[in-house]
Amino acid sequence: MEDITVNELKHRIENGEKFHFLDVREEWEYEEDNLGADNIPLGELPHRLQELEELKDEELIIHCRSGARSGNAKKFLEGKGFTKVRNVLGGILAYRAL
Repeated sequence: MEDITVNELKHRIENGEKFHFLDVREEWEYEEDNLGADNIPLGELPHRLQELEELKDEELIIHCRSGARSGNAKKFLEGKGFTKVRNVLGGILAYRAL
């Protein structure tokens, strides 16, 4: 599935759209600044996969600081059968620069 731009994400957040949103940064990064996503750090993702199991065929938007960790999370989840994973291009840094 195509990745998502920060502009599209911002539009969806501002419009109050409901979607599954995951932040794969470390807990301390999430505590400093977050967009309201659920937080599962990338390193914990393999051990917490069951928490996301019901979302295998639903859109899941993932972000991190710059887009690298969330890109890795997308590849990992796709390899586990998730079909609609989208990475936020540029991550929270690009989002906050809007």
